[in-house]
Amino acid sequence: MLIYTIATMIQVEEALSIIAENSTNMPVQKIQVSKSLGYILAETVYSPIAMPPFRQSAMDGYAFIHSEKHQYDIVGISQAGDHSKIKLKENEAVRIFTGAHVPNNADTVIMQEHVMATEKSILITRMPEQFANVRNKGEQIGEEEVVFKANTLITPAAIGFLACLGITEVEVFKKPKVAILVTGNELVEPGEKLSKGKIYESNSVMLQAALQTIGIKKTKVYKVKDNLKATKKALKEILKKNDIVLISGGISVGDYDFVKEALLENGVQELFYKINQKPGKPMFFGSKNDTLVFALPGNPASSLTNFYIYVYPAIKNRMGFSDIHLKKMLRKLNDNVTNTTGKTLFLKALYDETHVTVLNGQSSAMLNTFAIANSLLVVPNDVESLKKGQLVTLLPID
Repeated sequence: MLIYTIATMIQVEEALSIIAENSTNMPVQKIQVSKSLGYILAETVYSPIAMPPFRQSAMDGYAFIHSEKHQYDIVGISQAGDHSKIKLKENEAVRIFTGAHVPNNADTVIMQEHVMATEKSILITRMPEQFANVRNKGEQIGEEEVVFKANTLITPAAIGFLACLGITEVEVFKKPKVAILVTGNELVEPGEKLSKGKIYESNSVMLQAALQTIGIKKTKVYKVKDNLKATKKALKEILKKNDIVLISGGISVGDYDFVKEALLENGVQELFYKINQKPGKPMFFGSKNDTLVFALPGNPASSLTNFYIYVYPAIKNRMGFSDIHLKKMLRKLNDNVTNTTGKTLFLKALYDETHVTVLNGQSSAMLNTFAIANSLLVVPNDVESLKKGQLVTLLPID
């Protein structure tokens, strides 16, 4: 693991680079295919068989040797699961069903809707092209061909495909254990009575929901008052048990912000602290052994912004994804945007097929606009203005 000593505020790209270099893949485990949904393959998977493993009928109908004839004698039946050993002559056909073995010398299947049939013969009313409705052996994949490359996300369809090839186990990257620590004397649980000076705690459920979008279903939430001793004690246990630790609040420079001090006293190596951006400047990133620590701002919009920009790619990197960052897209700006801060701005915005609109209410405390935004518009720190109609860079979050 690379170690940095960062004493001053850094730029966004440098922060992203440091995180990428320190967020290594999780260990590999073997897992049942039926339980592998949402995991990332740690190996390239090869097919042990051809699929289909024999020539199959794609229709319910009749298998025959294609010719100019329209009338054929029925000499047998081929059901799914059977292996027909019938050898057809040119004037013969076999009753066949979807997925059933096509007799070796038959080359075409006529669907039953296109014949007039009796118990002993058929009359073709609409002749198909030769080879119609026959799935050839290995049509989907050949034996020893690549099924999926390493770093592929396992989806429901992928599980079905692996199962139909007879594969029961795969090697995947373990999912990281993630804990959330929430700090703040002012916080109360939603549903409780809200007394004066208190606010409802929302960051933990928000971050849990965001984690679920990348396949982290189970997280443990810890809560601690603004107290150095309590914060230090909580972090000591959390750091031992988790691969990723997210901390909400207590990372600024107020008299009751104890998170950074508690982290350092627990042996966490500071990799950077504070990023030249708005919102979300006061963020701490560090590590202890293989555990990564993100101390996020307490303001909800800042916390969620930094989750998308920094935590999201770090976790995806640890999980084994090959593409870890939010995708970028270009849209035309509906209004002028000014940046007099000298910081990189991440603005909540709404885009459609051609344009993007920056939403009102960009405060770091406001989630109401974040709740309807579908993207973050990026204004680089060295850009003072963007003009209406100009192509701008967006990070979709929908």
